[in-house]
Amino acid sequence: MKKSVVLILAALLAACGEGEKPTAPAAAPAAAPPPAEVDVVTMATDSATITQDLPGRLQAVRSAQVRARVEGVVEKRLFDEGSDIAAGVPLFRIDSRTYQAQAIAARADLAAAKAQFDRYKSLLDILAVSQQEFDSAQARVKQAEATLSKAKLDLENAVPPAPISGRIGRALVTEGALVGKGEATHLVTIEQIDPIRVEFTQTYSDMLRLQQAIKAGRQQRAEAADVQLMLEDGSLYPEKGKLQFTDLAVDPASGAILLRAEFPNPQRELLPGTFVRVRFPLAQLENAIRVPQRAVVGSAQGQVVMTVGADNKVAPRPIRTGGMSGFDFIVTDGLKAGDKVIVNGLQKARPGGVVKPVPWTPGAPLLGPPTVPMPAAEKK
Repeated sequence: MKKSVVLILAALLAACGEGEKPTAPAAAPAAAPPPAEVDVVTMATDSATITQDLPGRLQAVRSAQVRARVEGVVEKRLFDEGSDIAAGVPLFRIDSRTYQAQAIAARADLAAAKAQFDRYKSLLDILAVSQQEFDSAQARVKQAEATLSKAKLDLENAVPPAPISGRIGRALVTEGALVGKGEATHLVTIEQIDPIRVEFTQTYSDMLRLQQAIKAGRQQRAEAADVQLMLEDGSLYPEKGKLQFTDLAVDPASGAILLRAEFPNPQRELLPGTFVRVRFPLAQLENAIRVPQRAVVGSAQGQVVMTVGADNKVAPRPIRTGGMSGFDFIVTDGLKAGDKVIVNGLQKARPGGVVKPVPWTPGAPLLGPPTVPMPAAEKK
């Protein structure tokens, strides 16, 4: 009996313990995420140079094709392909035994002609020879001298030198090749690429619009003749170039004018034949507002930027642009000094949303592609 009572009391105590277990506290509500951080640039008025990016192609400032001037078999190449070479350095050695023999014979003929001329000269004084015979002897001397000069020139041409200083390309003939037979065989090309030249074109209509804007006083002519070079990867070449030449005629096929500039190329980074874009200064503009090209995106209504107001809320702003100044658009309408425009972090900026603006540092890494999210009412 006592044992049964003990078991019942133990069961009751266990049941009471289960009923008194503390319940888990309710989960706290999640904290709101902090505002997204975006890079902004504050608009300001300043003088700006209107530029235009024009297509062009790099060319060697000087180029020389070395050709065989005498006939013969190439015995040896005397240069390293792709190296820098100075003017006058021998490039090839062509078999010259025939020309050496011709030179020896020409010297002998000249010596004989001179001896005959000297003898006739002394005989002419005593009328032992006629004037005609004396004149013929004198002519033979001139002819022998000319023959010897040609033989010497052929010997020199058997070792063709570099006509200019520059970078030499690959040899177009090999040892054992017969050159100069019936034609002046192309042996190698030397190109001078420091400085290097770029030829580019500008449409006549663009030039005419610029002249009209300058005459009307809306713009001022750019004084600097410096031009910049944009490489194929979009980067700017660090050295500035000088405008050297502007053609006076318009190409009837393209309606464009040819221009030429030269750039320093001390490291030989720029190579002839490369397609580039030349950043050409057109005019000077005062009190201009510039916005980075990265900040401007296209929409169905035109060009748009995302601005940050005093309450740190994002709002799209339509703008109008009128040309480029380097990598910046020149804004003609839609922005004023003091406006804050988002340059980096556009993918995180929602119209009406709150962001944390920080000053943009030019050259900082960009975060994702530029996009302009549309308000919910405009989404389809």
